[in-house]
Amino acid sequence: MKPAFIAEVSSNHHRDLQRCLNFIDCSADIGCWGVKFQLFRIDELFAPEILANSELHRRRRNWELPDDFIPQLARHCRRRGIAFGCTPFYLQAIEVLAPHVDFFKIASYELLWTELLQNCAATGKPVILSTGMATMDEIGDAVKCLKSSGCTDLTLLHCVSSYPSPAAECNLAAMETLRNAFGCNVGWSDHSVSPGVISRAVHRWQASMIEFHLDLDSQGEEFSSGHCWLPEQMGQVIRDMEQGLCADGDGHKHPVASELPDREWRADPSDGLRPFKHLRQGYGHA
Repeated sequence: MKPAFIAEVSSNHHRDLQRCLNFIDCSADIGCWGVKFQLFRIDELFAPEILANSELHRRRRNWELPDDFIPQLARHCRRRGIAFGCTPFYLQAIEVLAPHVDFFKIASYELLWTELLQNCAATGKPVILSTGMATMDEIGDAVKCLKSSGCTDLTLLHCVSSYPSPAAECNLAAMETLRNAFGCNVGWSDHSVSPGVISRAVHRWQASMIEFHLDLDSQGEEFSSGHCWLPEQMGQVIRDMEQGLCADGDGHKHPVASELPDREWRADPSDGLRPFKHLRQGYGHA
């Protein structure tokens, strides 16, 4: 079964509505199941001490997604037949998003924030939880919190919260650990930008969902960090994935349609020569 690919726009939108819509179109065109944005306010993301002393963090105010984009993005996703999700980074964001999103995504950095988990779960929307940096105990507490607060559709994403993530540190086998421990859907949130890692996550570890960071043109705010895919890169991965999955077949060993014309060109068992004897008579004559 093809995994659900989700394009993470993150902070690559430039606060430009048309660029946001282009991300939705691009995600649909390359075969994604969903597209995801982030809703944060710097003053509610970082402690005052950090903002007072870090111009770098203050500049992230320019990455904030305007609230009034949300209904327009949701409508465009409906038109394009693609799921619309968003990550809330403050409690009021959940109220802003709930009427419009198809799913909530909770980032690895917020996994410990019980109130955020509870409020997302209480909406009744599906929840996707990234687990980067977390221990099994921390993940267990988060899963218990979500389920006890009303979440009935939960997907855990194994994640390595380094940007980019070295392939040798991706530890994809942890997906099976999560699946066995919590009995829910498990996927991979990618920061590796490696087609081989994506393929392994799907074909060896049965990832039901692949989240990846997308940029349209290498001009996004986060592209220079090295963890974002470009459309043609991920489009090829998705096409290859579809071809690989359709190649599985039904498992029964039998001649398939494309083989049938050659069956009688096998060696005749009576003399070991090709083709079967009844085809040799008159061969090459009209």
